Amino acid sequence: MDALPRAIFLLGPTASGKTAVSLEIAARLPVEIVSVDSALVYRGLDIGSAKPDAATRARFFHHLVDIVDPPEPYSAGRFREDALRVAGEIAARGRVPFFVGGTMLYERALMRGLAALPAADPAVRAQLDAKAKDIGWPAMHAELSRVDPPTAARLEPNDSQRVQRALEVHLVSGRPLSAHLAEGERQPPPFRALRLSLEPSDRAVLHERIAVRFRAMLASGLVDEVRGLRERWPLGAELPALRAVGYRQVWETLEGLAPESTLEARGIAATRQLAKRQLTWLRGMTDVERLDCLDAGLARSALARAEAFLA
Repeated sequence: MDALPRAIFLLGPTASGKTAVSLEIAARLPVEIVSVDSALVYRGLDIGSAKPDAATRARFFHHLVDIVDPPEPYSAGRFREDALRVAGEIAARGRVPFFVGGTMLYERALMRGLAALPAADPAVRAQLDAKAKDIGWPAMHAELSRVDPPTAARLEPNDSQRVQRALEVHLVSGRPLSAHLAEGERQPPPFRALRLSLEPSDRAVLHERIAVRFRAMLASGLVDEVRGLRERWPLGAELPALRAVGYRQVWETLEGLAPESTLEARGIAATRQLAKRQLTWLRGMTDVERLDCLDAGLARSALARAEAFLA
């Protein structure tokens, strides 16, 4: 491990303060920020993704931000390729890659590799789609909970694409997706890493932060942002960009699938569910240093650990 290049990871649920802490560290240490966020990769998804503003990004360049248009799917496998390439370029400049974000699947793909999964089976997918039309995706998610609890725990009940894929893998192979992932991730880690996890000592406070932030996004023009994306690109609800929390709820409103009066409540609830899944994932991780994201001295504590790691 000592021969591997070094990297720092700053992980945490939404609204845990990752951006503020990352900028504090980037201002003081020879690091370059690499986004680990499945929404920040998309151009035009600015308000709802809490993308750092232009002034911040002019001062601290953020790699893997604004690299694809919303109609283009972006996968964990592609992230791994891009992240390894960028990390190599950063190391060649004598600096340290600083991975910041909350898309835990991306972090796992980078550090543990990707499993070889069964190929898509059109007949099985058609069978699952037909069943979902009868009982709905939340009921399909409940079925997934019975056969693959770890995978169900990290997916939203209405995440039809991922729920379908997990059920498909189980039907085709007879084994849960989580088992395939556990067995398939055998690649050695590419870095000697410090992994910091920002987690709340009081989840109710995090929930209030989430509510305040989502209301601020709406006030800043999130609905108009999504309306502009619809006018600029051919988009559909099945695209990964529009499955992002916040964007999905606004899309449903603009498509007439849900009343505008419920948008705020739906967005806040969905973001809280996202945070719950992120925390479940984080608490299952080993070799991480956990910091209270509600601590007033959070940035100082994270900086001290990063300084010690790089010393």
